[in-house]
Amino acid sequence: MRDAHPTPAAERAGVASSDALLPADQRTRDIARDLYSEVAGAPIISPHGHVDPRLLADDTPFQDPAELLITRDHYVTRLLHSAGVDLWELGLDPSRPVDPRSAWRRLAENWHRFAGTASGYWLTHELSSLFGVDEELDESSADRIYDRVAVALTEPEFRPRALFEQFRIEVLATTDDPLDDLETHRLLGADRSFHGRVLPTFRPDAYVDPDSAAFTENVTKLLAATGESTSFAGYLGALAARRAHFLARGAVSADHGVLEPFTSDLAPTTAEGLFQQALTGTLDPAGVRLFRGHMLFQMARMSVEDGLVMTVHAGVRRNHHAPTFRRYGADTGHDIPVRTEYTENLRPLLDAFGTAPGFHLVLFAVDETVHSREVAPLAGFYPSVYIGAPWWFLDAPDAILRWRSAVTETAGFYRSSGFIDDTRAFLSIPARHDTARRLDASFLARLVVEGRVSISTARRIARDLVGTIPREVFKL
Repeated sequence: MRDAHPTPAAERAGVASSDALLPADQRTRDIARDLYSEVAGAPIISPHGHVDPRLLADDTPFQDPAELLITRDHYVTRLLHSAGVDLWELGLDPSRPVDPRSAWRRLAENWHRFAGTASGYWLTHELSSLFGVDEELDESSADRIYDRVAVALTEPEFRPRALFEQFRIEVLATTDDPLDDLETHRLLGADRSFHGRVLPTFRPDAYVDPDSAAFTENVTKLLAATGESTSFAGYLGALAARRAHFLARGAVSADHGVLEPFTSDLAPTTAEGLFQQALTGTLDPAGVRLFRGHMLFQMARMSVEDGLVMTVHAGVRRNHHAPTFRRYGADTGHDIPVRTEYTENLRPLLDAFGTAPGFHLVLFAVDETVHSREVAPLAGFYPSVYIGAPWWFLDAPDAILRWRSAVTETAGFYRSSGFIDDTRAFLSIPARHDTARRLDASFLARLVVEGRVSISTARRIARDLVGTIPREVFKL
């Protein structure tokens, strides 16, 4: 088995001896290789993701290869599901346990279907750089590779904390319910044996969208926990109090997953009426939209006041397949992109807060057309607006290059957020960051060859993209 802490530093970020993802022509590739070497071993800053902090607090060994590399990763399960594999076969139904080796064999049988996909590249990267697997996964190799990974997972260097250090993760943000007591974050922060920052992120979607399941129950719990009245003013006070709790535990951002980034600034009496109807479940669709828009506006106002970076992940129809949602729950691979519009939807918010000192608003989209048409021009004017990294279906090699090309000519490199992995799959974090570093090096190398950027400036930008930029955008 390969040494779990390989050298040189660049190899820790991936298979650094290869020219994977670098340009095909030799001149540009040589420059890209040089730029990549500047950042390959740089610490990872992950300011938005979905890893459970208990993974690091408990430091419990991973159960098995399938639970680690398949069940936790909905990029993988969704593609297998599209090939006819039932999700229960991959371990997604706790009431119907499966042999993990069987789930692994299902992946091996369908491995050819991952050719050319980002998830296929990441899995190959993980198997090679972490476990020393140098053969193709298929039916004949499935058991050998499974056994190799399973043995590794019993070793101390493959426990979560050891991997956290091996990956050189400097900052890891989680995504948390507003009523979470954040005790796990407190314990990690107080643990002198743990090196690194694990920061909570305030995610209020279930408390601000009347269409969310159990909205009334959630708001009732929120008001009870904070001692606030059942009024719109009390409701806002309760949300502000919970944000303050997150800030006290080290949070730097609040995240908002919305179908439509619509915003509205309502009169207090109008907001009060909509709130009371929302609690009783009597809001019509137009009222629901108006209330959601006003709450996104209010979240921006609170970010101006308390300093939490506001991130907006817009344009995804969550849980598109109702039967799958009912059986397996959310985040099981059937979120589907929709068209997104930012310019008009955000105008009320930006009129009020777009130039507010210290306000940071990071806009993500899965609709590629919106990047060059709206997000980059907005970031090119408003000092508060930053361009979120390629997300969900766009965090793939060709899509990342399209995104970088689409936004850079209008807004430059320094109005972007830096790469954000946004993952639940812990072992994929270094693979994803390494992918972005290679692709940014490739993009910069082309600009150097074309005489548009000097090599010294390209080196500075490559370093800033993985360090200075995410630190500044997320106030780290």
